[in-house]
Amino acid sequence: MSLKDGTELAILEGVDAGTISISDFVSTAPRPLIIGHRGASGLRPEHTLAAYELAIDQGADYIEPDIVATKDGVLVARHENEISGTTDVADRLEFADRQTTKTIDGVEVTGWFTEDFTLAELKTLRAKERLPELRSTEYDGLYEVPTLQEIIDLAQRKSAEVGRTIGLYPETKHPTYFDSIGLSLEEPLVEILDANGYSDRDDPVFIQSFETANLKQLDELTNVPLIQLLGDSGQPYDFTVSGDPRTYLDLTTPDELTNIATYAVGIGPSKRLIVPVDEEGRLQPPTSLIDDAHAAGLLVHAYTFRNEDFFLAPDYQGNPELEYEQFFSLGLDGLFTDFPGTGFEVANRLYPLTAADPLLGVGLLSTDTSVA
Repeated sequence: MSLKDGTELAILEGVDAGTISISDFVSTAPRPLIIGHRGASGLRPEHTLAAYELAIDQGADYIEPDIVATKDGVLVARHENEISGTTDVADRLEFADRQTTKTIDGVEVTGWFTEDFTLAELKTLRAKERLPELRSTEYDGLYEVPTLQEIIDLAQRKSAEVGRTIGLYPETKHPTYFDSIGLSLEEPLVEILDANGYSDRDDPVFIQSFETANLKQLDELTNVPLIQLLGDSGQPYDFTVSGDPRTYLDLTTPDELTNIATYAVGIGPSKRLIVPVDEEGRLQPPTSLIDDAHAAGLLVHAYTFRNEDFFLAPDYQGNPELEYEQFFSLGLDGLFTDFPGTGFEVANRLYPLTAADPLLGVGLLSTDTSVA
């Protein structure tokens, strides 16, 4: 076997050359989606235009804003509606009296909340690193809290600039809570997406939620694809409110996956629902979740992949690429990563011949799911 210039790579003895295909060495299936989790949040403060732009520049196919509402009903991107961990609000004396305690999804939380600020007030704040013990703080104080519209504008501008379509992957945060205070997320989200040309099943957008009821509502409001997020513990908060005893783990059974397929095109499970770990954090044999979801006609986009050794199972020996390789080998259709450059590099190495196909997914790369 040799390169086009004649450089010999290997001699294969006893093998009929006519039986060899490139697919024996690399996958010819569509490449898995690389989703910039809150942007390139391992390298810039999360949910900032700088983080989203860097994710795109590093190869992300989609960028993921978590959506919450302001006092005046504008949708902005923050991981939580409590913002003291991701902005400088606690240092702003003019907002000291806004600190309060609320119950969010059954949990008492003290801090400052987006729904108590107008957009103009939020725009005076500056983002900061959420994990300063692990990540650089050199970009603290530089970036505003972006609106969803500003993120859409960035995605569309960068799509034209880089010559490929950049998709959006908004998550509705605490939808039951926001409904309870008269700041429903679903209607304004659909309105903004419609106004920007995102209204059909094949448009470059997924909407995700950890709750089920608001996804079913969204299924009535829009034709864009929906993703049911699945935590590795607990239950959807709308189940808690309604008294439904089912947990996220219950929703991973074949029957429940078939039910999810009636309103969503895929699931977004914690990666620990796919490859569990023991009490020491060591990898256990993979579950059948990806295969079961595919059998139900669902895509599987897992979260969250991070490069720092703090987040890696010891089996990977500090090499995050091994984690990507293992999950891609299981047939994962896409993943959320704080370091999209790493995910893109590994995906392109394993799937060098094809681009991502958001709605088609991938299929199995191989049957070997072990970590070397």
